[in-house]
Amino acid sequence: MNDEQGTAVPMANTVQGELVESQSRSLFARLSLLDRLLTPLIFLSMVVGVLIGVFVKNVQHAFDTVQFHSVSVPIAVGLIIMMIPILTKVRYESLSHTFLSRKLWIHLSFSLVLNWIVGPFVMLALAWATLPDLPTYRTGVIMVGIARCIAMVMIWNGLAGGDAEYCAILVAVNSVLQIVLYSPFAVLFVDILGGATSGGQVHLQYGEVAISVLIYLGIPLLAGIVIRLTLLRLSPHFFHHTFIPIFSPVALIGLLYTILVMFAYQGHHIVTNITKVLRVIVPLVLYFVIMWTGAMALLWTLARKEVCKPSRGKVFNYETTVVQAFTAASNNFELAIAVTIATYGVGSDQALAASIGPLVEVPVLLALTWLAQAIRVRLDWGISECNSRCLESGSACVEDKERA
Repeated sequence: MNDEQGTAVPMANTVQGELVESQSRSLFARLSLLDRLLTPLIFLSMVVGVLIGVFVKNVQHAFDTVQFHSVSVPIAVGLIIMMIPILTKVRYESLSHTFLSRKLWIHLSFSLVLNWIVGPFVMLALAWATLPDLPTYRTGVIMVGIARCIAMVMIWNGLAGGDAEYCAILVAVNSVLQIVLYSPFAVLFVDILGGATSGGQVHLQYGEVAISVLIYLGIPLLAGIVIRLTLLRLSPHFFHHTFIPIFSPVALIGLLYTILVMFAYQGHHIVTNITKVLRVIVPLVLYFVIMWTGAMALLWTLARKEVCKPSRGKVFNYETTVVQAFTAASNNFELAIAVTIATYGVGSDQALAASIGPLVEVPVLLALTWLAQAIRVRLDWGISECNSRCLESGSACVEDKERA
């Protein structure tokens, strides 16, 4: 090998490394001030919430004074407010075209398998492996595992730069399925596979699950649709350039408020049951990491191996892969908490274990949003090869058309 050939590879690697670093800086530069400060603000909200729960007397009783379907009203209000800005940005006017695409149905199939077959059994296995001697806490963890994604997944997807329309569709479909499947899944995974003893078994009515889904998805979804379509009819320019930039931060403010209230609500229980809480954290962290990395690795592999056709573009790309990863790893903790409180009582071990779910999910999935952004620029998603095929065919790439 001559000197020119010997130096070519290091030079190419250097150029590629500089390009990746430049893209990473560009992604960070596009973040708003609130987005950049979100991580420390979330951890600050968690710490302040725990301190409030420990040192402010009767704070949980005050939150429980008014409840919304077995969930404290302050928490319910925060969850609903958090969802409305995200669902306002979904392009409902173009969803009919999205539903006709082959790409959506492929991703919907993946989502159903990950959410309703893989996810519940992974959580069941982790709960038994880590909590064999704590059956009541194990039940709470399992209840989280069978409650599939609904609310915060849209926050994480937005922060990671995933496809908002695909995320909204997958969340909506999984939410409808929850109405039908949560009750029989609870009987199967808690009573039969979960080893619940007499008196600890769960018996759910479909109506209870339906009400929870309608509250935490139906209300913000309806509000988002009404706001978007009304303002677009009045003035599209005002909606896109004035309203959305002002309204979008409300979602993150709602997230911070919800985290503060949740940690304040459970702060005393966390401290007084710290040993068991730490044990409950183990299967939850493992679950979030395994489901996220597994989904991301699977779809990235498919994206790399996919043969792109200019007429239809790529089925697997970063924007849809990150949607799958976060919907697979996220859970509908609102439903799990509401059901465990209604079934076992607000002070039960099951309710405490279910309540730990979002307290663990928040920091873990927040960290994964940053990992997703790094993966976005550091991994090859096969886009360059697809674009080359498009140029050879003399037509614009389907991916570019969809982004436009």
